[in-house]
Amino acid sequence: MSAAVWGEAAFLGVLQGLTEFLPVSSSAHLRIVGPLLPSGGDPGAAFTAITQLGTEAAVLLYFRKELTAMALSWWRSVISLGRHGDADSRMGWLIIVGTLPIALLGLLFKDAIETSLRNLYITATMLIVFGLILWAADRYGRQERTLKDLGWKHGLLFGLAQALALIPGVSRSGGTITAGLLMGYTREAAARYSFLLAVPAVMASGLYQLWRSSEVGSPIPPGPTMLATVIAFVVGYVVIVAFMKFVTTRSYVPFVAYRIALGLLVFLLLGLGVLQPL
Repeated sequence: MSAAVWGEAAFLGVLQGLTEFLPVSSSAHLRIVGPLLPSGGDPGAAFTAITQLGTEAAVLLYFRKELTAMALSWWRSVISLGRHGDADSRMGWLIIVGTLPIALLGLLFKDAIETSLRNLYITATMLIVFGLILWAADRYGRQERTLKDLGWKHGLLFGLAQALALIPGVSRSGGTITAGLLMGYTREAAARYSFLLAVPAVMASGLYQLWRSSEVGSPIPPGPTMLATVIAFVVGYVVIVAFMKFVTTRSYVPFVAYRIALGLLVFLLLGLGVLQPL
C-alpha cells in the first residue's frame, strides 16, 4: 500500500471533519474532491459512512452529559412504562421518532443512494437549491422557539429533513437546521438538535457499512479508512466547539454563499470534463 493512499485518506478525513457539522454537505465534498485526487475515483458511500463514525464520536464526546442524562431517563421511562417520564426521556423518544424517516428511506432507496443519487449534477443542484432555502429560513424564520418547545409533529419534520441528506449535496446538518429555522427555532436550538438527532442514524449507517465493507470491499483499504475516521473525530470535535459558538451570534449567510459557489464550480468542472457525473 503506497504512502499516497494513506495521504489521500488523511486528507479526506480532515475534509470530513471540517464539513460534517457545517451546513455544506460532507458527503458532497468527499464525492467532489475524491475524483480530483491523484488516485481518482469516488471514495464511495461506504467510506463516507465509516468516516462519519469518527465525527459522530466527536458528538458523543461534546454532548456526553446531555446524551447520558437523556439515555438514562429514557430507559427509566421504558422500564416504568412511562410513569417516570421527564424532559430528557421525552427528548429521547423524539430522537427515536425523528430517526425513523431516514432509517426507512435509507433501506428503501439503498441502491440509488450508493449509485445514481451520487451523480454530480444532482449534487451540484442540491448544493445550490438547499443553500437558497437555508438563506430564506435564516432570513425569515422567527427564531423564537427553543428545544423545550419541541413536540412530536416538529420532531417528525426534523426527521424528514434529515432524511433528505441521503442525497449528497443536501447536508444532514443543513437540512435539519433549515427545517428548524423554518419552524421558528433559534439558530442554536436547531443546530444542537441537528447534532443530537444525527447520532442514531449515522452510527447505525457507519457500523453497517463497516461490516459490509469487510465482506464486499471498499475503494479505500481498511487501514487508511480507519486513519481517516480518527482524523475526522479530532477535526470534527474542534469544528463542533467553534460552530456552536458561531451560531449564537452569526447568520448562515457565509455558508449559503459557499454552497452556491461550490455548486456553480461543480457545474463548470462537469462542463469542462474535469469531473464526470458518475
